[in-house]
Amino acid sequence: MSMKRAKAKSTGKEKAGPTDFWAKPVAPEKNWEESTVDQPDGAYTPYAMGTTFTKGQLVTHSKFGKGVVTDVEAVRVEILFQDGKKKLGHGQS
Repeated sequence: MSMKRAKAKSTGKEKAGPTDFWAKPVAPEKNWEESTVDQPDGAYTPYAMGTTFTKGQLVTHSKFGKGVVTDVEAVRVEILFQDGKKKLGHGQS
């Protein structure tokens, strides 16, 4: 004689995957308005490929307008503009 097993009832909640215990908490990223509101025009650095930028630096671009640097790599920066994020070169002469 065969016995059928009943399926376990689902609670509708999925188990969270393993978390990295040693990972540093990540602060939520500011949006464009929060980063650029009440900033004087003198606080912005004109964008040029030969200029080296740092994270959080305010930048003004001839095509994209005002933005803030969100990520820095060796030869690229990611800048958050009003229209969205753009990856541009930097620190190259």
